[in-house]
Amino acid sequence: MNPTFPGRRVAAVSMVLGPVLLLTGTLLRSRFGFFFPEQLRAMSEHPALMTAAYTCFLAGNVVLFPAIIALATEIGRTRRVLAAWAGLSVLIGLFERTFHAGIDQAASGLAERRGAGFAESVVSESYQDLHLFSFLSFTIMFGWYVLAFAAYRAKALGLVGSIGLATMGLLPLGVLKGTEFVSIIGTAGLCVALVPAGIRALLESPRPSRKTILLTAVAIPALGALAFASTLG
Repeated sequence: MNPTFPGRRVAAVSMVLGPVLLLTGTLLRSRFGFFFPEQLRAMSEHPALMTAAYTCFLAGNVVLFPAIIALATEIGRTRRVLAAWAGLSVLIGLFERTFHAGIDQAASGLAERRGAGFAESVVSESYQDLHLFSFLSFTIMFGWYVLAFAAYRAKALGLVGSIGLATMGLLPLGVLKGTEFVSIIGTAGLCVALVPAGIRALLESPRPSRKTILLTAVAIPALGALAFASTLG
């Protein structure tokens, strides 16, 4: 793959890091019950572990978007319509999971400060509230099936990789969801689909120029400072 945006190296890192973060977050919360009452109790009793689990899962969703753009770009070389439908569906699904993560964070704060019982009552009373993403939840699962089909038809991924993409459609959706066996299958399948492709792309990428290395060396501490400053407001 050689996408113009976000660039070969960025896409490759995304293909490796995104699935690994999703799988890590899924495994970290696997010991606790699947539904929100059990998740809230776990947040109250094991805050560090659950924070790590939900943070890894959220980070995986965000980091994954360049990989999806790159894969859709590759599919679009021969299957433009399929690439558009597949890429947009998966990206909207990632946006929705990120939206859910914000609700998860708020509920976690309630559980930590007011207790799991109080957080559970608030979540249970508001669980069915309508919002924009209520009408787009189908993209979270359906998008992966379309992307898998498109990747196979366009020969962007082989049969095994395409099946791995499709398993992400098994990953349960919604607020404060824990881990089921299909959750592990889905995130592990995504690793099978994208991690080898990302590693190959990294190995085949040309060495960065001196200008790129210097720019990166300056940008990393600058971004770190901006990240710290962002927590102050």
